[in-house]
Amino acid sequence: MPARRNRNTQSIAAKTVGLAFAVPQVVARRLARMVASGPTLSARDRKEFKLMGAEKLAAFKESWYAMALQTIRSSQALAANSFRSFWSSPGVGHPSARMAAQLKNAALGIVNKGIAPFHRKATANAKRLAHTKLR
Repeated sequence: MPARRNRNTQSIAAKTVGLAFAVPQVVARRLARMVASGPTLSARDRKEFKLMGAEKLAAFKESWYAMALQTIRSSQALAANSFRSFWSSPGVGHPSARMAAQLKNAALGIVNKGIAPFHRKATANAKRLAHTKLR
């Protein structure tokens, strides 16, 4: 019997593959742009190079905020489910197995929320930079 895949697991895998393709493209285009710009930067180059740092910081902040919020939501859900398990009938599933599945899903949800801003920004940059000229 094949194991069921969690939606978060599939989403994390898809975002990781997307990052694996987008990040090298973005790095290569930006490095080529740095080489082509030479010692004198145009206004367009200064804007792009400034954006490189700013977008990483913004994605980092968004990622941490999303993971913190998801952690709070997951903690509340786990606490509520733990409380409910005390009042449920003992013949309904094994509580430790349910708790393990909930913990796994909570961790996957947090990782999924954390990787999303980086995936969004990297894939958008790959698309944008693919259509720009170096000079």
